[in-house]
Amino acid sequence: MAVTACQALGFVVSLLGIAGIIAATCMDQWSTQDLYNNPVTAVFNYQGLWRSCVRESSGFTECRGYFTLLGLPVMLQAVRALMIVGIVLGVIGLLVAIFALKCIRIGSMDDSSKAKMTLTSGIMFIISGLCTIAGVSVFANMLVTNFWMSTANMYTGMGGMVQTVQTRYTFGAALFVGWVAGGLTLIGGVMMCIACRGLAPEETNYKAVSYHASGHNVAYRPGGFKAGTGFESSNKNKKIYDGGARTEDEGQSHPSKYDYV
Repeated sequence: MAVTACQALGFVVSLLGIAGIIAATCMDQWSTQDLYNNPVTAVFNYQGLWRSCVRESSGFTECRGYFTLLGLPVMLQAVRALMIVGIVLGVIGLLVAIFALKCIRIGSMDDSSKAKMTLTSGIMFIISGLCTIAGVSVFANMLVTNFWMSTANMYTGMGGMVQTVQTRYTFGAALFVGWVAGGLTLIGGVMMCIACRGLAPEETNYKAVSYHASGHNVAYRPGGFKAGTGFESSNKNKKIYDGGARTEDEGQSHPSKYDYV
């Protein structure tokens, strides 16, 4: 029961994480205009992975996509690639995890196959979460670098007087969504891997050996004749060796001390 609950909870957490990754990738607020030095403005700029937008004070918003690929910064292209890889691996992991759920029976699939599929989906979720966290962190590092470079260019050596006004960008809402979604996907993948250990059948290190009890006790008549019990086969000739009853084969295969006299 605990294994099934862990597997189902890992699947739900991973599902929420993948949905968050897709939402963060499609959002436009990856970087937003910093309003620290200019809180009152008629135009508000924000950018995403696929387009940049301008929102006016009247409420009108105009967005323009990036119609170039080679003209984009290398880091932005790397972030795109990481987010796409995270989405693809996450979706494939969800499809595999659906068939690996213990509460779903498909044909004659045994627990060993479900355990392998659960482990596979868990590894995919972990890689997906790591790709998402890495992509969001790379974009955040790029924003921090550009922010401080823009701040340094805004000031000159003339008493720290502001000479120029440049547009600086800070963290947008999509970055926080991406971090949370990547963490959820990573946690869900770990839970799926833990559930795999409970689904795998236990293997023993020894081979079972069947034990057969010895023959039935027999009684002997005076004079060395054995009284049959009805359970012995009558096709073997019995002889008496050393005061006990043995078969002829046993007597030949195990010589007594009188055979050498």
